[in-house]
Amino acid sequence: MQESGTISETEIAQFDKLAAEWWAPRGPMRALHEMNPLRATWIVDRVNRHGMVPGTLLDVGCGAGLLAEALAAKGIPVLGLDAAPAAIAAAQAHAEGRDLPLSYRLGRVEELVAEGQRFPVVTALEVIEHVPDAEAFVAALADLVVPGGLLFVSTMNRSLRALLTAKIGAEYVVRLLPRGTHDWRRFVPPKRLAAMLHTAGLRVTDSAGLSFDPMRGRWRESRDLSVNYIMAAAK
Repeated sequence: MQESGTISETEIAQFDKLAAEWWAPRGPMRALHEMNPLRATWIVDRVNRHGMVPGTLLDVGCGAGLLAEALAAKGIPVLGLDAAPAAIAAAQAHAEGRDLPLSYRLGRVEELVAEGQRFPVVTALEVIEHVPDAEAFVAALADLVVPGGLLFVSTMNRSLRALLTAKIGAEYVVRLLPRGTHDWRRFVPPKRLAAMLHTAGLRVTDSAGLSFDPMRGRWRESRDLSVNYIMAAAK
């Protein structure tokens, strides 16, 4: 199986197995369901502040469409891209009949780059930790952003706390995620992500921690980037 560049056949197979359960709020994607409103709101707020020219948003690694549908429901035209066939099929099936400005495509970022496609906003949430070559992936994402556009990337910090909570705790203790979902060695420290974005010709404009509040039972924006975090960058 291919394990180099911006795609991992092993990861694709793993997420394809989850396609039928992707939209179950209490299923294996429960954490993403609970985090999704915060992620979508954070992105839309930054896009509005930036004063972007209207256009289609590209959601890379869209899976079965959790973020793509949430953004489309806010009136943003969205193209969801993923290399996992079953996930794309699940996304299309879930969106059917909803009359949203939303479409999906099976494929890789390099294919869109080769076609010369560009977008005012590109998102890649919880994806970079699943690709073999993070630098190549960020470079390809940057190529897909128009000058003056925005790129949003979210991932997990390669910290001891992330290992204990996002990997061991989530997969083996409380079983919030299927075992083997993450490889802690591929988690990305914020400084490294910022450096990759800079190398790709982007300027970091904002970042925030995505933190779970156990008292309120929901996710909230914070300054704590030690586990889950999101970063915005302008071209």
